[in-house]
Amino acid sequence: MEAIVLLLNSQPFITLFLVIGIGYAVGRINIGGFSLGIGAVLFVGLAFGAFAPESAPPGLLGLIGLILFLYGIGIQYGKHFFAGLVSSFGIKANLLSAVAVIVGCAVALILGRLMGFSNDFGAGMFAGSLTSTASLQAAIDATSNQDPAVGYAVAYPFGVFGPMLFFYLTFQMFKPKVVAPSPKRLTTGELRVGDRGLGGKTIAQVLEKAPDDLKLLMIKRDGVNMLPDADLVLKDDDLLSVAGYPETIGEVNLADSEDVRSDRRHLDYVRVFVSKEKFVGMKLTELEIPPGVEAEIIHVRRGDIDLISKPDLLIEYGDQLGVLIESGKRESVSRFFGDSVNAESQYSFVSMGLGMALGGLIGLIPIPIPGVGMVKLGLAGGVLIISLILGYFGRLGPFNWNMPPVANVILRNFGLTLFLAGVGISSGAPFIENIAGAGLSLFAAAIIEVAVVVLTIILVGYFILKMSFDDLLGIASGATGNPAILAYGNQLTPTGKPDICYAMIFPGVGTVLKIILVQIMVAMASGGTLPPG
Repeated sequence: MEAIVLLLNSQPFITLFLVIGIGYAVGRINIGGFSLGIGAVLFVGLAFGAFAPESAPPGLLGLIGLILFLYGIGIQYGKHFFAGLVSSFGIKANLLSAVAVIVGCAVALILGRLMGFSNDFGAGMFAGSLTSTASLQAAIDATSNQDPAVGYAVAYPFGVFGPMLFFYLTFQMFKPKVVAPSPKRLTTGELRVGDRGLGGKTIAQVLEKAPDDLKLLMIKRDGVNMLPDADLVLKDDDLLSVAGYPETIGEVNLADSEDVRSDRRHLDYVRVFVSKEKFVGMKLTELEIPPGVEAEIIHVRRGDIDLISKPDLLIEYGDQLGVLIESGKRESVSRFFGDSVNAESQYSFVSMGLGMALGGLIGLIPIPIPGVGMVKLGLAGGVLIISLILGYFGRLGPFNWNMPPVANVILRNFGLTLFLAGVGISSGAPFIENIAGAGLSLFAAAIIEVAVVVLTIILVGYFILKMSFDDLLGIASGATGNPAILAYGNQLTPTGKPDICYAMIFPGVGTVLKIILVQIMVAMASGGTLPPG
């Protein structure tokens, strides 16, 4: 046994990846419908850290993992975050989570007085139970001691496990109907102009009254297929080929014929990958078709979703463009856009490096808070804020901030895994040392803290605000913070909504508000100490 401990302590690299491998294996274990998923990496890390306390990797490694995760979240969900600040749903969700976190802060202060631990320890307990590393760093900076780290180490494990447990219990109690959406696909149909009384009208006049989600693909006249021209006057014998989502096609009652689409003598259809960086972040209206080629982009395949081509649609890495083109010109369009599946692995590390460095600088800027003093967002908070802004704009001048969806998911998951493994290993020994005696008070307080925040969001949101359960899991995940909680919410309700709600809540309420609150707690220090163990 000593030889194993010596090996783990002397080889943190081996320990780290053992924790990752075993953690993912443990996360797949399903007991009564409950499994930890990626969160198991943290708990396996705690076990290894308690067994081999000197095996913790450098703290910078875990911080890099956290920042990689936050940067990926910001880049992907920047638009959702800012939309949430102005939409009625987003405002309601942010207010609900803010109230829950503020109530949780008040509960932490009350519990400190009742149980006899100081606000320094309480601030760490608050940060740990709501899994906010940025808040812990802010509390340590404000107290100039390591007391918050003790409260954090004791509270953090339940801060991860507790929300998952409450998600599972409320899901079993409420039995909400959760339907995972099918991939959004376009369908096509055709109509004869004379049958709809459209003869004599221009295409522009017809499109003015057409549903927004209906795309006119081509017109067949006198046996020849041609691309639509806004000024073209339609004749009764013309055939129109259109595309739209199934519900839209159903509304306009189109014939399911193939007269136009099956004829490729004059117009052909081709799908091409956008793999040239210069096109990423551009609007469809800004794309220039190769000279001498008549073509039109009719839709964009992004992942599993078909998007109707609209002028303001932004191109992303790995998008597949559906293009109608003159017969025989397929090769020209393929060369023009690159048409390589390697687009999914391409990314500008120049933009990423500059973005993260700028975020780090923003995190160092002191922000005055009346009655509290100066607070800082820290590295994690600064990178998150900047990545949200960059994700919102997508492209600024020569810098393209977009990230291929597959690369984003891999980067985030790898960063999250490093962070959870590092925090688990480094927290194992302190957790064991402090959980007995006085630490039980902090652990009990953490249980109450997590229950107050999570159940306030779920119960108030579900029964009073009438919000859907999958939305509430995303809101609660953003308020409690740890990405493993979000991963479990997605596992429980695989609709995609938890991700979007997490992005709306986590940057503001889940990070910035907590950073401010822990510094307020320290400023209100009661001078108490931990009770004797």
